[in-house]
Amino acid sequence: MKKAYFLFVCIFSFHRLCGQNSKLPGVVLDSIGKPAATTRVLMSGHSETTRTDTALKPSARLLKEVTVYDDHSRTRMSEESLNIKTVNQAFIQRNLGGSLMKTLERLPGISTIGIGSGQSKPLIRGLGFNRVVVLDKGVKHEGQQWGADHGLEIDQFAAGEVELIKGAASFIYGSDAIGGVIDVKPSSMPRKNSFGGSVNLIAKSNNNHYGTSVNLFGRYENWFFDSRVTHQDYADYRVPADTVFIYDYAVGLYRNMLRNTAGKETGLHFHTGYIGNRLRSTFFISNIFSRSGFFANAHGLEPRNVDVKLHDRSSRDVLMPSQDVNHFKIINQTRLDLSGNRLELELGYQRNFRQEFSHYVPHGYMPSIYPPEIPVPLNLEREFDKAVYSLNLRNNLLFASHSITAGFNAEYQDNTIGGWSFLVPSFKQTTVGGFIYDKLKINEHLLLHAAVRYDYGNTRMFQYADWFKSETTKGNVVVSENLIRASNLNRNFNSLVWSAGLNYNQDRFTLKANIGKSFRMPIAKELAANGVNYHYFSYERGDPNLSPEQSYQADLSVGWNTEKWTALISPFYNYFPNYIYLNPSATYDYYYGAGNQVFQYAQSRVMRYGAEVQFKYKIHKTLYSEIFGEYLYARQLSGDKKGYTLPFSPPASALLNLTWSPAGIAIFKDTYVSADYRLTGKQNNIVPPEKKTPGYQMVNIQAGMKLKLYSQPVILSFQVQNLLNRRYLNHTSFYRIIQLPEAGRNMILSVKIPFNQK
Repeated sequence: MKKAYFLFVCIFSFHRLCGQNSKLPGVVLDSIGKPAATTRVLMSGHSETTRTDTALKPSARLLKEVTVYDDHSRTRMSEESLNIKTVNQAFIQRNLGGSLMKTLERLPGISTIGIGSGQSKPLIRGLGFNRVVVLDKGVKHEGQQWGADHGLEIDQFAAGEVELIKGAASFIYGSDAIGGVIDVKPSSMPRKNSFGGSVNLIAKSNNNHYGTSVNLFGRYENWFFDSRVTHQDYADYRVPADTVFIYDYAVGLYRNMLRNTAGKETGLHFHTGYIGNRLRSTFFISNIFSRSGFFANAHGLEPRNVDVKLHDRSSRDVLMPSQDVNHFKIINQTRLDLSGNRLELELGYQRNFRQEFSHYVPHGYMPSIYPPEIPVPLNLEREFDKAVYSLNLRNNLLFASHSITAGFNAEYQDNTIGGWSFLVPSFKQTTVGGFIYDKLKINEHLLLHAAVRYDYGNTRMFQYADWFKSETTKGNVVVSENLIRASNLNRNFNSLVWSAGLNYNQDRFTLKANIGKSFRMPIAKELAANGVNYHYFSYERGDPNLSPEQSYQADLSVGWNTEKWTALISPFYNYFPNYIYLNPSATYDYYYGAGNQVFQYAQSRVMRYGAEVQFKYKIHKTLYSEIFGEYLYARQLSGDKKGYTLPFSPPASALLNLTWSPAGIAIFKDTYVSADYRLTGKQNNIVPPEKKTPGYQMVNIQAGMKLKLYSQPVILSFQVQNLLNRRYLNHTSFYRIIQLPEAGRNMILSVKIPFNQK
């Protein structure tokens, strides 16, 4: 009886349970496996499985504004104690200048030594030449960067991303990174099973510039290719003046154009490789050729003897004086990912071949008529041929709270010379270095850094004798002989450098601090120069006993970020116990330079400090303003120029920007209108033979948009540089010493047409 009663109760209870409404735990998914909205499932009947079709009512919700950041660049900035700024292709397209370095000049702390309208070289916080390392696809770019008139052979259209490190970074990149690093990275890898490309068109009004850059890429599964062809052609550029003064000699300008500053440039790029889950290997091949002229009225020992009629016939031809430069590179980047371990290898070969052409002008004991038996062409003033072999190896280890990078770098240079004029001898240089860099994560907010590096370098320079005979006095006897301009020299250098820093990130507050020691080997020009620099009307002489340059630096960066505004200040301090500089002496040369002043390389103690400031305020969701500011002070603490500053020290400046970015309408997307107002202070803190430079104000405007024409996107960018056609002098310009004003008003139109096919 009890068993029958128990069975009846169980059946009744189960019937009641199946017939009631119950909340069941679990997750409801849609047809593609995504979580559905909050749902209540009602069970009915006795079936173990119940299938129910449910119709949900749509509900519109207005979410708060979401800002999507580039996680890679933000992570890099938050994890490095150095002052880092990253710009992408969109920034380059929007601020396109005559060269990549000119494009980057808009950033605080970055300036350039302009060489005409198509070439320039970078300055970071007032340091340039061989004190700034330029990396191209992981390998140090090596040209003849010691020359103020030598630009960088880099195609800005081929740059996918550019990372700028302001401040010493020798502990990773070795000698020459004493002032900073500009890391030019390739474009991102194509997506799987994709094919596409882009066409860039550019035109400039000031120098009648036209150019195009065509890109084509594709990828099938793990294999890909990416190619690009760039060609640019430009005429003599214009300045807002009809007369300029070359050392107090008045030079009239035909149609405001600087004679013989035209040029052309062609770049060929191809890279291909394999992308796997753990292994990635890419080969990069590039060749860049440029031909450009120097301002004809400011070159050589007799700049007044210029055939004005010949130069004024055409503004597009390149006559003498001029230079041809060809830079070839082949680079391999390989990366292997293991568990908690990443191996990275970069191998590079590059050849920089530079020829400088000028009319033969005899001086000193040079023969009045160029001898026909000399194997050097009559118009070949100088020739430099440099071959460079590079190797970089890094091992990144992750364990516990440490991220350790151990690395090794090696480089070999072979530089030969030619031409009828001499300045720097042939040389061979070998450098090797190794480092260990540790990042210690204390907690979610604090990251500590420590690094140590050892470098060794050897430089061998080879004897050079004049190809003509000069008369000299030995005792009381006058003899005629080929003078030795450079002797054989073999120097070894080594240095131990270190760095320590921290990153602190707490909600809206960021703090970076870094201290360290850096070094730089003297270059061949500083050790053994012995000739006329026609561009500066000077005679330069090296010192074979120079010691390696040392630098102690401290960097600080403090930032605050809210929804409305962002502020960042970055002060820095440098101390050089033995800074290398070119010192004007009281002697003059009469053998080679017709009485030019002799400049002798020397060393002195130097102190530098300054800061960059950035402030951004969001006035409205479509309107914001920015303020950039920079200040630098330098002083020599010893030597003949004690109390003076350093050459090419940029003056204080500020950039005020207002940008309007309205919402997209119909076919118009990513529209912007922007205006820059730059204030540059006067530079009275100079070192001879520099001249004081007055301050100036300038207005630039930019505008752009993305159109969609029949499903085809077209990206338009428009700029007007020097809107008011202001006449001004740039203190860091190559032509500043002859009082040459900068380019006048320049309208730039850039069109980019991307295309993709899966």
